[in-house]
Amino acid sequence: MRASCIAFDLDDTLFLERDYIRSGFAAVGEWVRSQFGLTSFTERAWSLFQEGFRRNIFDLALEETSLPASSETIENMVRVYRNHVPDIRLAQDAVCCLRALHGRVRLALISDGPVESQRNKVRALALNESIDQIILTAELGAEFVKPHPRSFQLVETLSNTSGARCLYVADNPAKDFSAPLQLGWRTIRVRRPDGLHASVDTPDLLAVEREMTDLSSLTKLVLGSP
Repeated sequence: MRASCIAFDLDDTLFLERDYIRSGFAAVGEWVRSQFGLTSFTERAWSLFQEGFRRNIFDLALEETSLPASSETIENMVRVYRNHVPDIRLAQDAVCCLRALHGRVRLALISDGPVESQRNKVRALALNESIDQIILTAELGAEFVKPHPRSFQLVETLSNTSGARCLYVADNPAKDFSAPLQLGWRTIRVRRPDGLHASVDTPDLLAVEREMTDLSSLTKLVLGSP
């Protein structure tokens, strides 16, 4: 599986998204403490997340702590969450992989998500130091988020590479792979045990070439050397 350009997804590919979520809850919890004097919000929000709740966690946590769940309060909480400086780290296997690949192939990042959140993640993980092209789809416009092929086509243009010489490494079968496959890219799914999509099977029709639980074997796979 030799490649001239390797593009990575970000969340649950290079680091665990749940670490960002917990960091965001801590930032929101500090805001709640400063506004309402409540110190248990972070723990309650994290508990709801672990129980499987997702999009309405702030509403539920406010309700359970008897705080007003006004639209203004929720908007402020979302703002704090998306704009906080995250306490996150690259997975150690990702550190080793990026270090080994840097300078040997073109490296890119293609990531969805609120633009300020993703920018803060990139800064916190110092990805500009190891990745040549960082493409946040929100900067291209809402209509170009994955699975739209625009970001993959942009990588081809910027790297002067295309088709089977490109490899996309990502985690989410619902949106990550259809566009690169249409462009003839190679694909690998990273299925980290603690990833948010780890329990979701890869549909047969996607024809993802390989699955792995981390990036520890990627360098040898694409370069034929450790």
